[in-house]
This record gives sequence, structure tokens and C-alpha cells, in this order.
Amino acid sequence: MTKRSPFKYFKTSPEIIRLAVMLYVRFPLSLRNVEDLLHERGIDVSHETIRFWWNRFGPMFASEIRRRRVQQLRAFSRWQWHVDEVFVKINGERHYLWRRERANLAFVIDSSPQVASRSTSLSANSLKKHSSR
Repeated sequence: MTKRSPFKYFKTSPEIIRLAVMLYVRFPLSLRNVEDLLHERGIDVSHETIRFWWNRFGPMFASEIRRRRVQQLRAFSRWQWHVDEVFVKINGERHYLWRRERANLAFVIDSSPQVASRSTSLSANSLKKHSSR
């Protein structure tokens, strides 16, 4: 059994209905402002029509947005982290420099220079402490 389209008996295309409802919901616009914006784009609808669409399709669009947000939150569990490490000599003293990065994004989460004379266990403990955030 196929799912019926909620836009079946409407003369206006679903893209225009979605645009009008999302303009009204997303931005602090009145129904008449949305009507004016659509009129500038060549779409002639009444503010009462937009109100009807908002009452009819608003809950459906809201549930779609909620469903997408839940899927995005579930995707966060698959994050990968990369740690870049290097020894740098500054004023004759060796420092251990590391930084933690998100695998699929190009930004540094945090970085921490440490003096190289410290034991590696202290470095490992610091890394564990920072990665638990």
C-alpha cells in the first residue's frame, strides 16, 4: 500500500507550500509579509491561504525536522578523533605538542604543549582527561 501525498488535492505545488510555511515559521514574519515575499517571486497567494497551509502542514513539517534532528544526534556516536603529535625545540628546550581534531571536520578541538622531560604516562593521562570531554 502506497502512502498518499498530503498535497494531493492542492493546486499549488508542494515546493511553494513548503516555502511559504517555512518562511512563516523560520523567520519573524507576519502572514502578510510572507504574502508580499511570495508576490515578489511571482507567486500570488493570500495571507489566509498561507495561514491554512501553516495549520494543515506545519505539524507535518515539524515532525520531519524532529526526525532529522534525532538522526543527526544518533550520527554523533560515530565521531572519530585524530591526534597530531610533534616534538618542537623552543629556546633549546624540547616540547611535546599535540592537538586533537575531528576526523570529518577541519577544525582543532584543543591543543596542549607539554615539556618533553615529563614522563609519557603524564602525557597519556592528560590525553585521557581531555578526550573524555
